[in-house]
Amino acid sequence: MKMTIRIDADLLQRVMKDHGFATKTEAVEKALRELDRRARYEEFMENGLGLTPEELADGVYPGYDPKDLSKFDPLGIKVAESSEKYGK
Repeated sequence: MKMTIRIDADLLQRVMKDHGFATKTEAVEKALRELDRRARYEEFMENGLGLTPEELADGVYPGYDPKDLSKFDPLGIKVAESSEKYGK
């Protein structure tokens, strides 16, 4: 959509330079998207996912304990090397 708006020229140039935008349109669109993203984030933080406690529990592996992740390996994947010394 094409429109005419008044924008602080110095601010726009500074933002374009600092963030590497090639066009004014790109800078303005990014700024609008960022403001929209922040609003959606605040809404999410206020309202959460909108799930019941039961629905949230169904999304977690049985036996998961965030305080003891050493026992949690639902896919059988090693995430760290063994404790054996190198060069044996």
